[in-house]
Amino acid sequence: MEEIEFYIDATVETMDGAIKHLNIELSKIRAGKASPSMLDGLTIDYYGMQTAISGAASVTTPDARTIAIKPFEKGIFAEIEKSIRNSSLGLNPMNDGEIIRLSIPPLTEERRRDLVKRCKQEIEVAKINIRNARQDGNNSIKKLKGDGVSEDAIKEAEDKIQKKTDAYIAKIDQVFNEKEKDIMSV
Repeated sequence: MEEIEFYIDATVETMDGAIKHLNIELSKIRAGKASPSMLDGLTIDYYGMQTAISGAASVTTPDARTIAIKPFEKGIFAEIEKSIRNSSLGLNPMNDGEIIRLSIPPLTEERRRDLVKRCKQEIEVAKINIRNARQDGNNSIKKLKGDGVSEDAIKEAEDKIQKKTDAYIAKIDQVFNEKEKDIMSV
């Protein structure tokens, strides 16, 4: 029974990881409000190493429609601007020599629908990851049958994993509904 609990715990841990990854990916999808996390994943060449913008500059949001980036060194303004322009954010940086400002335009209805589609893609990836975790957990438990574990114990463990799977899928749907509401609200 200890082995079964180990596999169930490992499966739940993998499902938790899928939810955490989903939340990270959804935080990158903007809902019309400025957020420093929008720049997560953007890197610059900083002393020969790829460095996140937040690692080479102070990133703040002075208001709901603006991101302010204050580089730690004046020499990296061009690198930061280039990284932002080449990203999929669709933002145009404005440099005043001290701070780079990014104005976040209000979202159009069409853009909101596109963002919801992107969210749905991330949601589907998360659901697939949850189902894969369930399958891996069930396969690991079924292998215990050869080690003398009863079929009833295996069936009970599979039922536990299915209940966890259902709970995580419901959690994912709830996360999507909140994000969709956030994106579609004007």
